[in-house]
Amino acid sequence: MRTAAKAALALFSVIILIIGAGAWYVWNGMKPVQGQDKPTEVTIEHGTGTSAIADKLEQQGVIKNAMLFKLYLKYNNQGSSFKAGEYAFEPSSTYEAIIQKLNDGEVIPVETVRVTVPEGYTIEQIAADLSEQGIVEKAAFLQAADKIAKSKPEGITLNLPKPNDQVKHGLEGYLFPETYEFAVGTSAEDMIIRMIKETEKRLIEIPDFDEKLQARKMNLQELLTVASLVEREVVVDEERALVAGVIYNRLNKPMRLQIDATIQYALDKPKERLYYKDLEIDSPYNSYKHDGLPPGPIASPSIESIKAALSPEASDYFYYVTKKDGTQTHLFAKTYDEHLRNIEKSKQ
Repeated sequence: MRTAAKAALALFSVIILIIGAGAWYVWNGMKPVQGQDKPTEVTIEHGTGTSAIADKLEQQGVIKNAMLFKLYLKYNNQGSSFKAGEYAFEPSSTYEAIIQKLNDGEVIPVETVRVTVPEGYTIEQIAADLSEQGIVEKAAFLQAADKIAKSKPEGITLNLPKPNDQVKHGLEGYLFPETYEFAVGTSAEDMIIRMIKETEKRLIEIPDFDEKLQARKMNLQELLTVASLVEREVVVDEERALVAGVIYNRLNKPMRLQIDATIQYALDKPKERLYYKDLEIDSPYNSYKHDGLPPGPIASPSIESIKAALSPEASDYFYYVTKKDGTQTHLFAKTYDEHLRNIEKSKQ
């Protein structure tokens, strides 16, 4: 009996030791990692599973044991809400602190820069503005824009125009004028893609956009071209649809558009004042010498100009001239003689 008792006692002692060792292993494995003197940065990519996240946390020294972390998550029904991003885990972070941070998406704040694309700006003006602010080199931005225009990258679903040798910049008119916030160091290509996606988003928000475009028997390139002309010609929103109507009246007559803004776009540098010799410039954008629309947009049109081009105001007007009274509104005319009288009237 004594032998049996001793054997039982020995077995019990072994079991106690095993349980104790196991408990110590779990307790020690779940303890925060010691010895760190600064936060540990860990990047969790989109689509990374909970198991892979635990492995990465162990590999980068945030936790001691990935297996125990996985068991802890399963027991506490956690891990399904972890968010991707770049995290900084403080020294000696507990399981609870790590889980809370991953659930909340408490990522490292990204340093950003605000970029404003004004309405009516050309791609070259956008590039020059970004360069002056030290955000991206002008040449790099223009090269990226022309590259995207020739070979549309993944992620862009907007129907971009086919390459055309007559077009100055293939993406002219497709970079939506808006204020954007980019992470510092964002590439020119990523900035441009974001601006194109904003254009698509704004077009989709216009009720019955596709139906209205088809009704006008136009493609997107032609619509944005008209919108860009309106943008460069009109300041007062109330006149946008009326000026768009004048443009369509001229196109349907047919008669040349003779819009000064197309000359300004064709020139190497815009001028304060155009001269008659400027109207002779050899360019497909010269609406004084060529019939129909220019080969592409001449600026980034606002949403109001796009809506005006899509739904112009019907009238019998073929001419307009800017008033010189500071209101930036126009005088409209049905005939050329009336237009000449309006020119004189505008000077008063």
